[in-house]
Amino acid sequence: MDDETKPAADLTANAAGLRRVVLTVALLNFAYFFVEFTVALAAGSVSLLADGVDFLEDTSINLLIFIALGWPLARRAVMGKAMALLILGPATIAGWEAFERFSDPVAPAVVPVVLASLGAIVVNGTSAWLLARYRSHGGSLSRAAFLSARNDVVINVSIIAMAALTAATGSGWPDLVLGCFIIALALHAAYEVWEVREEERLAAKALAGEDLD
Repeated sequence: MDDETKPAADLTANAAGLRRVVLTVALLNFAYFFVEFTVALAAGSVSLLADGVDFLEDTSINLLIFIALGWPLARRAVMGKAMALLILGPATIAGWEAFERFSDPVAPAVVPVVLASLGAIVVNGTSAWLLARYRSHGGSLSRAAFLSARNDVVINVSIIAMAALTAATGSGWPDLVLGCFIIALALHAAYEVWEVREEERLAAKALAGEDLD
């Protein structure tokens, strides 16, 4: 293989590898969504419910990446914008639940919350590890998936800390405060993905010979 064909071969290999990884991550997240969502409802935890919904969101993100990797740069930029908006999904769920329970916060059941969060750390940590290698190869798409998985690990650790605080105080406020933390992380991740999407949009315009705005 000569020097000119090596870069093209590397790009093809990276794309194929990323497609395999995002499909694996999507299946992992889809399976664990049912586990965590069920536990969240039984335990009465707002933050765990938001994290359960987030597993479904991660499934959607990775499936969309699997489909969209073959698209040209301009269409990938549009998909990146959609990914940024999709990350806001769990923030909306957490915010609504927090609003409804704000007047009467109820402490969630601690043990099931901790057990579900430990399982979530395994799933999200594995996902982040798989995606870390490819986060720079798929533009805003792979960045969206990596940021979401990475942030989910932080959320899962925070949920365990919240459960410990709940056990010590018997209060439902830690659960609601953590819901706000999830919202902040989601907004930050969405902002970062949006920034990468803007870079891709400008790159697509430059390649097309259009004026940059």
